[in-house]
Amino acid sequence: MMNKNIILKLSLGLLAAVSHFSYVEAVEVARSEAGKQAATFTNPVMWADLPDPDVIRVGDYFYMVSTTMHLMPGAPIMRSKDLVNWELVSYLFDKLTDTPKYDMEGGTVYGRGQWATSIRYHKGKFYALFSPNDAPFRSYIYTTDDPAKGWKLHARMNHFHDASLFFDDDDRVYVFSGTGKLTELKPDLTGIKEGGVDVTLNVRDSEENGLLEGSRALKYNGKYYLLMISWPNGGKRRQLCYRADKITGPYEKKVILCDNYAGFPYVGQGTIVDDANGNWYGWIFQDRGAVGRVPTLSPCKWIDGWPIIGDKDGHVPATMELPLEAQPEIPLVVSDDFSKKQLKINWQWNHNPVDEAWSLTERKGFLRLKTNKVVNSVFEARNTLTQRMEGPKCSGVVVMDIKNMKDGDRAGFSAFNDHAGLLEVARDGNSTVLSMKEEDVSLDNDKRVTGVKSKTCGQIDLGKAEKIYLRVDADFRLGHDLATFYYSMDGKRWTKLGNDLKMRFDFRKFFMGTKFGIFNYATKASGGYVDIDSFNYEKINN
Repeated sequence: MMNKNIILKLSLGLLAAVSHFSYVEAVEVARSEAGKQAATFTNPVMWADLPDPDVIRVGDYFYMVSTTMHLMPGAPIMRSKDLVNWELVSYLFDKLTDTPKYDMEGGTVYGRGQWATSIRYHKGKFYALFSPNDAPFRSYIYTTDDPAKGWKLHARMNHFHDASLFFDDDDRVYVFSGTGKLTELKPDLTGIKEGGVDVTLNVRDSEENGLLEGSRALKYNGKYYLLMISWPNGGKRRQLCYRADKITGPYEKKVILCDNYAGFPYVGQGTIVDDANGNWYGWIFQDRGAVGRVPTLSPCKWIDGWPIIGDKDGHVPATMELPLEAQPEIPLVVSDDFSKKQLKINWQWNHNPVDEAWSLTERKGFLRLKTNKVVNSVFEARNTLTQRMEGPKCSGVVVMDIKNMKDGDRAGFSAFNDHAGLLEVARDGNSTVLSMKEEDVSLDNDKRVTGVKSKTCGQIDLGKAEKIYLRVDADFRLGHDLATFYYSMDGKRWTKLGNDLKMRFDFRKFFMGTKFGIFNYATKASGGYVDIDSFNYEKINN
């Protein structure tokens, strides 16, 4: 979405060339045009990895939660006043500790961990429920009075796959599971209610013979509605709605959205939400290849008692009027000069970090990443720091002080996913080499790293260099999904290294979009470190 000031300047420049306009008239016309531009947005709302969304409205704010799986802190909470411009305000948790795999001990949680979280508000409190898809199978419920002030763990209980928390008008509380199960909880949400509702709903039929998950439940005009995604064998993924007069059913079914938008497949899974004026909207994610799964916003009309998502032709609109008064744009991915005492909220670690192996205070204005456990690859490395990439194109630059690396250390900057592209600085004896590599990880059923296919695509000797600039450019336009790698010794003159990486999304491994990743690990012995001076980011909208 174009900045209002840019629109104003462009309009003034054009009008200045037309002599019959006075300056005052030019300003007023330019402001009018800026207002018109700001009143629309283009889907996707955010061209970044924000899958499995749930959205609610409380007062003037909309709140959204999405999936980040193995990244820490996890379960990002965002808020908005216009459904288009979103601010990241908190995470449900800093770490998960129920299994050592979150610490990369005895395996990993790549593609597992937190996902498909349900967020709800009831009688002055916010609640969030999710079930990690890893052993031990269980659910977490977190609570808060204000999502911007952080969350507290309220309870652990049975596993509910792709579940939706639901508070009924009589204050009874339920969980709708992705398996079509309806389970009643205790009034204090500390466990399953003994003798309460525990039934399997009639949501499967001869047509629904494939995937059926992504539960989102609500009540409207006295009826119960359950949104789920369906992926019939041999068919397209689509958004379903089930409705019933009683919470236990029987339920009837309708397809409320089936669309491929902008050439990308499968708009499906999400929720619907209303504004304070009674208007409804569909918030549904779409698969976008290597960048991940991105949220789209569409009108939602109640037709014959069904919430039908999309424009008049049943499609996600390319451009749509802003639902509410436009709010300031707040970036999702940000630059950082590491001058604060805390990392910016936009950063996430790959798995639980080793806290004693990173610092923002040991060298003021730098992020220090120390090596810790000796490992064989970046996929086993602790303290890899990540942010999302964004479409249509984006670029990230890291400035790295490498003089304190030790023999066997590997540090650098990457397009990080299960198929990754790395700008890797390797210190071996007295030699320091920069390589551009493609690396592809193999994982077993416990997500242990069983092998890494590595191909060196370009290499230079860094000699006695103590500082290096590393840059990754990404292009997520339809048919591209390319990452390109550069280095510089002065931050001004850039040299491409290696080949373009064809990025990908693989639901069998990491199950997430490609991220920027800053890494440092030891292959021989711990004790070395690198200092990151800055991370500079640019989103490119053409």
